[in-house]
Parts: sequence; structure tokens; C-alpha cells
Amino acid sequence: MNFVTTATSDGVMTITLGDVEGRNTLSRQLLQELIGAIDDVDANSDIRVAVLTNMGNVFCAGANLAERSTKDVDDGETSAVNLAALFQRIQNSFKPFVGRIAGHCVAGGVGLAAVMDISVAIDTAMFGFTEVRVGVVPATISVVCLPKMRQADAQSSFLRGNRFPADEAVRMGLINHSVPLETLDATVNEILNDLLAGEPHAIAVAKQLALQSTSHSHNEAFAKMAQLSNELFASEEAHEGMNAYLEKRPASWVSSIKVDKEK
Repeated sequence: MNFVTTATSDGVMTITLGDVEGRNTLSRQLLQELIGAIDDVDANSDIRVAVLTNMGNVFCAGANLAERSTKDVDDGETSAVNLAALFQRIQNSFKPFVGRIAGHCVAGGVGLAAVMDISVAIDTAMFGFTEVRVGVVPATISVVCLPKMRQADAQSSFLRGNRFPADEAVRMGLINHSVPLETLDATVNEILNDLLAGEPHAIAVAKQLALQSTSHSHNEAFAKMAQLSNELFASEEAHEGMNAYLEKRPASWVSSIKVDKEK
């Protein structure tokens, strides 16, 4: 039985976590299947955007404690490495990942929501860094969560292990939107249409630009960004985009098929 299923339509691959009985915990099987689905996204040039969503009322309940509670250190290390590999694949992908979060997120599930490029959760979803309550810490997921959070929020939520609503997750910067269930699909589809209107190479560069380290000095950063801007403005894609704008026509990469906002 597969824990992860995929479906592709109009340049969008939807990846669905379907281990409802297991509350979509990050078991070895689910991690392996999810990494495989992400590899498929990157390997297929027809796919321009990926959506990650869930069946059941839990988006992801974090680590599979039944597996991780064993004394087999190698299994524990493998799970941690696979989670890191999963996050790295999503962040290193040239394609945007959108979270359609239709359920609760705790522990590693918060990291899975936070690693999305853009994320929308139903307003009844609860979030929480609950690791300390089982004697561990949000270690691997801190790599993707901390850059989005204020230090005060991180210290409070990491130490308390409490649960908080989707609106609070938005305020913390972990996700982008909290909406009622009845408007979830319309909101996600509006985002998809925006992403499909962008030139694929520019989308890829913009994604990495948003994720890059800010360790450069201002002078170095300005010089690097000026070079990048000049390179992109000189590209064939940019010439097509600018000409399309001036000629008041769709650019060549804009699909004539739009995702139905009401779907």
C-alpha cells in the first residue's frame, strides 16, 4: 500500500500524503515515497509547480515514534538523514512547492509545512513544536523553521511544546495563509495561476534568491545582485517577457489553461 500518491494536470503535480491511519507520520516508507515523488517533479519538464497536500484531518504528525523508539541507532539515523534529504530536495528544486495543508501539523509536520515555498492551511489546523514532550528537540526542522521565525517565537514554542492555531503559525512566519476550508482550494488555485504565469527559469532563480544566505556584506550583496539582474535582463526569456508586456500579449510560457479557482 502506497502512503504517497501523485496526480498531474495542466503542469501541476499534486502529491498527496495518504497514510491516514498513521496520521501521515514521517515513517521510512512515507519519506522514501515522498522523496521519490519530488524526484519525479524535478525529472519531468512538463511539471512547473508541485502541490503537497493530505488525506484525513492530519497533514503530518511528525516522526513515526513507533519506528524511532527502537534501539536500532542506524534506523534512527536513516530517518533523520532522509528528512534532511527531503527538505534539501524541496529547497534545491528549480520548481515551486505549494502546501495545501488540510489538517494538523505537529513536530516534523511543522517543518514539512515550513519548507514549502508558499503554504495555505485551513484555519482549524493546529500546529506545535511538541518534541520536548517526548524528550527530543526540533533539530532537523529548525534548519527550515528558524529562518522564518522571530527568535522570541522560536524560544517560546520550542521550549513550551504547546499547540497553536493556524493563524498564529501565519503570524510566526511558518506558513503564508490561514483560510476556511471552503476557500482552501480557491486560494491555492489563485497561487497556482500566479506561479504558472511566471517564466520557469525566473521562478527558479527567484526561489533560490529568497532562500539565499544573507551572510554577504551590503557591498558584496549589491554587486552580486547587480550581476544577476544584468544576466537575466540579457536573457532570451526576459526579452520575450518584456516584448509580450509591451505588445499586450501573453508571454510564450503562459499556459492558455488556467486552474479553476472554484475547483
